[in-house]
Amino acid sequence: MQKNTQRKTRPDRAASNLEERVIFVNRCSKVVKGGRRFSFSALVIVGDREGHAGYALGKAKEVSEAIRKGGELARRTMVTVLRNGRTLPHDVIGRFAGARVLLKPASPGTGVIAGGAARAFLELAGVRDVLAKSMGGSSPLNVTRATLDALSQLRTWETVRSMRFGGAPTPQKSSQDGADALAEKKSDMTGSEIADA
Repeated sequence: MQKNTQRKTRPDRAASNLEERVIFVNRCSKVVKGGRRFSFSALVIVGDREGHAGYALGKAKEVSEAIRKGGELARRTMVTVLRNGRTLPHDVIGRFAGARVLLKPASPGTGVIAGGAARAFLELAGVRDVLAKSMGGSSPLNVTRATLDALSQLRTWETVRSMRFGGAPTPQKSSQDGADALAEKKSDMTGSEIADA
């Protein structure tokens, strides 16, 4: 019996128009006996502008290799971003370490009002109208993680309703329904019971 040696491959995400953006390249030096050894880390954000984005930190001895590694890792860690048309469903604040990022939905035509890593992540995730403000640390990696934390908190109205009521919302009684029920109850009572009530 022959064994099937072909490996299962995932669908190629490169073919699905993924865009890659390098946000930050950091050089780290280690002092050794013969001098200094340099290594590099690259923060890379990948997205398809259709509601999917991811980020990763690639590390290597060369800049190009660090960027390549970061791109590969970012493709593996892509997440789905919840959108409401061209913008976000509601305001949200994301936090990671010292970084805080505030995201607010914006009216059509506003564009992406954000800076640095938050702007890159939102653009590649496909959010076209949004207001953002970084209110803490300015580290690109922490701002990216805070932005991802904010986007992961987004919920639609239907999701919140099902979480609160477990499916369909409970119908609320109107004042007219209460008056009808009281009239029906009085019609079933005898004269002495009505006088006692």
